[in-house]
Amino acid sequence: MLSLHVAQPPRPPHQPPRIGLAIAGGGPVGAMYELGALRALEEACDGLDLTRLDCYVGVSSGAFLAAGLVNGINTAELCRIFITGDSEEIHFRPETFLRPALGEYRRRLARLPRLGMRLLRDIWSGRSDSRWSDVLNRLGSVVPTGLFDNDAVERFLREIFTRNGRSNDFRTLPRPLYVIGVDLDSGETIRFGDAGWEDVPLSRAVQASAALPGLYPPVTLRDRQGQVHHVVDGALRRTMHASMVLDRDIDLMLGINPLVPFNPGTDSSEAALAHRFSDRRIAEGGLPGVLSQTLRTMLQSRMQVGLARYPQQYPGIDQLVFEPNAGDRELFYTNIFSFSARRRIAQLAYRNTLTDLRQQQARLTPVLARHGIRLREEVIADRPRSIVAHLPPPRRTTATTAKLHRALDDLEHRLRRQHMV
Repeated sequence: MLSLHVAQPPRPPHQPPRIGLAIAGGGPVGAMYELGALRALEEACDGLDLTRLDCYVGVSSGAFLAAGLVNGINTAELCRIFITGDSEEIHFRPETFLRPALGEYRRRLARLPRLGMRLLRDIWSGRSDSRWSDVLNRLGSVVPTGLFDNDAVERFLREIFTRNGRSNDFRTLPRPLYVIGVDLDSGETIRFGDAGWEDVPLSRAVQASAALPGLYPPVTLRDRQGQVHHVVDGALRRTMHASMVLDRDIDLMLGINPLVPFNPGTDSSEAALAHRFSDRRIAEGGLPGVLSQTLRTMLQSRMQVGLARYPQQYPGIDQLVFEPNAGDRELFYTNIFSFSARRRIAQLAYRNTLTDLRQQQARLTPVLARHGIRLREEVIADRPRSIVAHLPPPRRTTATTAKLHRALDDLEHRLRRQHMV
């Protein structure tokens, strides 16, 4: 589903045009959906290089992708890393993201003896605050704040961003990147990469932005004044934080949000009709289905508020936001933290995005043309097109050849942009 706002009135774009990218969160499945959509955009849009945009913002799982793109890892290589697993350089293991947080378990359990003694003393003395509700409340302090260890996530990212000419430092990135987190103690937004937070390593910022409460422990960071902050998932405040790129005087904003509420009534296929009756009873699937639909509804509600406000706030900027279809049953019924379905979900996003581009081609063509982008007819018309089948062959790289390829690609990009002026 594509939301399109055409600049009113269209202003002359910068020469060359300035393009920003905003990527929301959504767990591992959301990240695979976003990757599929990004791959479709890069294949279908001649003149669009997602590794050389003018500004990026990433939230939660979207921060993984934004950090990779700004570091020159293109969508084809990201697909080889996270979908096919045949990257020559980076070997991704899903279990890296699902290791039990044993350190957090130990720290919490260490509190149990002292807490138990205090409760026994209060009960023995007959204090009125030792009712069962109070006992349960106190016991909550020994429950871990996260099931899985996200330190391994940070180490994985640090290894990627500190070799082959990449950067793990916001200050030395070739283009502005903002990674969004939320201070758990104050509820305030933290914008890594912005003034005051640009010295936090990129890998650490992504780790914090993706620390979904209950699944990963908050990430402890100190600001320049030495104050301690416990940072969690950036989606707690806003879904996509697109204003971070819209505020940077761009001409075109691309946005991707992978989570929308499931609505089986919007799908008229035979398979949908066969399941329609059971689909309307989400509660019968138990707590996971209820929580998933609740989370999607909350995030989508905030997205709609933002999308309705942005055209008034930024009337001179063309805005394209890609989301799943509400009737995408496969996306809803896939475990939001599953890795096994990543190829299937990426293909769904790839197909949805190409369909959106094809169906709105008449409206999109003049809008994209203002920014030096042309839709590739042979790509958007290829309906059975596969995300995996059309990946280019990997190229072997060393640290030296990676820098050489990057320099040559930069030179080619500059020549193209100068030709547009």
